[in-house]
Amino acid sequence: MASPPPLQGIKVLEFAGLAPGPFAGMLLADAGASVLRVDRASASPTEDMLARHKASIAVDLKDARATALLRRLVRHVDVLIDPFRPGVLEKLGLGPDALRPLNRRLVYARMTGFRRDGRYARMAGHDINYLAVSGVLGLLGSEGEPPRPPWNILADFAGGGAVLFQGVLLALLARRRSGEGQVVEANMVDGSAYLASFPRMALKTPLGDGPRGHNLLDGGAPFYDTYTTRDGGHMAVGALEPHFFAQLLAGLGLAGQGWERRRLDRAEWPALRRALADKFAQRTRSEWEGVFDGTDACCTPVLSYAELETDPGREGDQRPVVTLRDTPCLAVAAAAAAAAPGEGGGEAARGQGEGVPGAGYAARRLRPGEGGEEVLREWAGWQRGREFDVEGGVLVGREEAKL
Repeated sequence: MASPPPLQGIKVLEFAGLAPGPFAGMLLADAGASVLRVDRASASPTEDMLARHKASIAVDLKDARATALLRRLVRHVDVLIDPFRPGVLEKLGLGPDALRPLNRRLVYARMTGFRRDGRYARMAGHDINYLAVSGVLGLLGSEGEPPRPPWNILADFAGGGAVLFQGVLLALLARRRSGEGQVVEANMVDGSAYLASFPRMALKTPLGDGPRGHNLLDGGAPFYDTYTTRDGGHMAVGALEPHFFAQLLAGLGLAGQGWERRRLDRAEWPALRRALADKFAQRTRSEWEGVFDGTDACCTPVLSYAELETDPGREGDQRPVVTLRDTPCLAVAAAAAAAAPGEGGGEAARGQGEGVPGAGYAARRLRPGEGGEEVLREWAGWQRGREFDVEGGVLVGREEAKL
């Protein structure tokens, strides 16, 4: 029998934003925290798609009664997520200097794109801009083409929301020792740069000292690249080590032609790439899967999310970000097949609970105000008409309430 998820009992107040802030909130919610999003009033769900396991309250941050309500609510909160540009919440009297004296255990987590103390601090930006000034974007893309960003995965989510989540966990751990919270500051420039620690260091070694697209791990090596199959599919090849490369050649029917000893001769790479491309083009992706499945050739199909969502034979069931065997996070996909006991965490690998509609492939659209009153009752025992009122769809504090 699984124990409650690891962050059960942690209360998170997330100011509404897009991408990195909501992603950090979703990671906390998936781990069992109670996450309450602070929205503007609207009759329609917001654009935020990362709202599973969350609730919402709607407030008008320009109304002094609303900000007073939030200041009182902070006394019951463990974590606050600030996704805004520097100074926004401070101007509303909701910055860390104003709120932490009200709750010394508060972990005030704030996310920016650029560094708060850098040359771009007051500028607007998006994932591509943060990658650009961090140096990471210059590593990405094919030879002879401009750098190309991989969706908004690296800065917004990996270097942003996931790093903020990590910072919150570190602050909660530190709070157990000190009894006090602290300000956690993350930015997507530093987060992205940290993720690129290995390739940045490799630039000064033979592993990565060539131009973009000419190195071992950036598409330069023919045995670390993708190839088109006869039916227009693709296979991914990552046969870096000699024994894996030998199995790749055997599966392709290229063994014994001298490629084994010429594998690292860069002058031979164009010819080797042509040989691999010609072979892969002779069969369908499914046929190549039949050749390489179960081998150590490091050769796998390039799958689409449409396949993963609809083909039960694939590993497409969305699972928690990590398996905790005794205190699993909350499930995403309800019908995920359990792993074999002792391998991958067994039932814990799919998480606990019934999952969410869409099983991780569809957005969870949260309407402002949805579920918020129930959370206020759970967190602080508040009730409408006593501690707060609802006017025009937004919450306002009652001046006479003693909270």
